Amino acid sequence: MSVLAKTAYFWRSAASGLRHAPFVHFIAVTTIAIALFAAGLAQAMGRGVDALLASLGGEVQVTVYLSPGLDEEGAAVLRERMEAASGGRASLVPPQAALDRLARELGDLGEALAQLPENPLPPSLELQVPAERRTPGALKQLAQELRGLPGVTGVDYGEEAVERLSAISRALRYGGWVAFAVVLLATVVIVSATLQLAIYSRRGEIEIQKLVGATDRFVKMPFLIEGFLQGLLGAGVALAGLALFERLVGPGMNSLLSFLVGPGGAVPLLEPALALEMVAVGCALGLGGSFIAVGRFLRV
Repeated sequence: MSVLAKTAYFWRSAASGLRHAPFVHFIAVTTIAIALFAAGLAQAMGRGVDALLASLGGEVQVTVYLSPGLDEEGAAVLRERMEAASGGRASLVPPQAALDRLARELGDLGEALAQLPENPLPPSLELQVPAERRTPGALKQLAQELRGLPGVTGVDYGEEAVERLSAISRALRYGGWVAFAVVLLATVVIVSATLQLAIYSRRGEIEIQKLVGATDRFVKMPFLIEGFLQGLLGAGVALAGLALFERLVGPGMNSLLSFLVGPGGAVPLLEPALALEMVAVGCALGLGGSFIAVGRFLRV
């Protein structure tokens, strides 16, 4: 039998197998679709959380407190050195401007600041940190560098808030990977179990093939194609579910979170890269489940 004839036979046998036990294959396709839908939704949510953390990280700034005796020329030189060290932009905040801003932030309580005999606030430089230096380690290193500059009396960058945001991001990322691994394992087990039922229902056909000299590879191939088709169908259903979810629920979620991520900061659920990943994972799940199922049957 030629390669082309074998290939045609394998695909015809796989299509016949799908028609032979539609309910069993429906369960397998549904299981793959649910797993991929959950994984795709989790990945899209993870990208949304990353975008949210990036937008919140844009509010992170380093406040460098200067010596009260530092003149404007010295402050300008220090600002240039800070901008060169960090790659960001710094602005000088005179003591009176800092006191006025504090009074506005305190509201009615700010009137008490007018009773102070002198302004206790020192001059400061507020440094907007670039995105690549907003990680806890980079900010800590930058603060240490700035503290070593002459004329600097203190550095504050909201270390606790930055550490907390970073911890939230790490927990979400690790939790997502653990959940994905659990769902992946459960899906392979369920798919292999359902496919084993389909293979068992065709045991007579397989025994006849073995009697006439068919190799294990020849027997396996149609079932592997069935698993591939199941994964492809499951991925298609999952993508359709994500598209429907984005159409029905996406606008409401984007409107709800627009005050955090901004008007243009919404992250789409479906992206070409994510769609390709889901198709690849779906086909791998179907192939993996069918490989395990037919392997078990042939070993019996």
